[in-house]
Amino acid sequence: MDTIYEGEQIPAIRDVSLRIASDEFVCIVGPNGAGKTTLLETINGLLTATRGVVRVLGHRVDRKGPWLRAKIGYTPQNFSVDPDTPFLVKQVLVMGRYGRVGMFRGLTSGDMSSIERAIEMMGIEDLLDRPVGKLSGGQLQKVLLARAIAKEPDLLLLDECFNSLDPQSKAKVLDILQTLNHELGLPIIVVTHGYFAVLDVCDRVIGLRDGRIVADISHPTDKEKEVLRQGNLIP
Repeated sequence: MDTIYEGEQIPAIRDVSLRIASDEFVCIVGPNGAGKTTLLETINGLLTATRGVVRVLGHRVDRKGPWLRAKIGYTPQNFSVDPDTPFLVKQVLVMGRYGRVGMFRGLTSGDMSSIERAIEMMGIEDLLDRPVGKLSGGQLQKVLLARAIAKEPDLLLLDECFNSLDPQSKAKVLDILQTLNHELGLPIIVVTHGYFAVLDVCDRVIGLRDGRIVADISHPTDKEKEVLRQGNLIP
């Protein structure tokens, strides 16, 4: 699989062949510009592969992109919100649930329960009536994660989801991801460039450099983590 950004000639990811099991917790690492975000966006159908076929949940992304995205929870990297955005946090969470059930269907009590569980899980009860544009970076990250979780996705794609979080919140989010993966069997793909505690709990680490997969390790040992460091895939 290759993906080339519009206007570019060199693929941002190239010769990528990757199969992920339906219950795996996968961490993608690599230096800046390695193609980590591009890979995640291609899996999510936000970018179109220029060579090869991408299948997610058993379906081709190029044929069922919108249908698949309704089943995928996704948090983008460096997501920003205009300070004047009028929506409250609780409205943003409801919008996320509509992303699963469709805009033209009213939310049921079950839908609202899913939102409430995500709020409690992320501990953002005190943010619900805050304008989303007035949140700090860490608060916004928690809201985006809650929105993705409230969707009750079949696949969770998280791009630098630990950014802007304090150490305690990072540990809490990692614990939540483990619970979702172990207890619900939710497949999770996390891109990280700075929080490597995830390497201790994930099933598999994919290392990217210059758009290519250069490492694929299951349950990395300390020795294998040192190899990743020596290859500048992690600091």
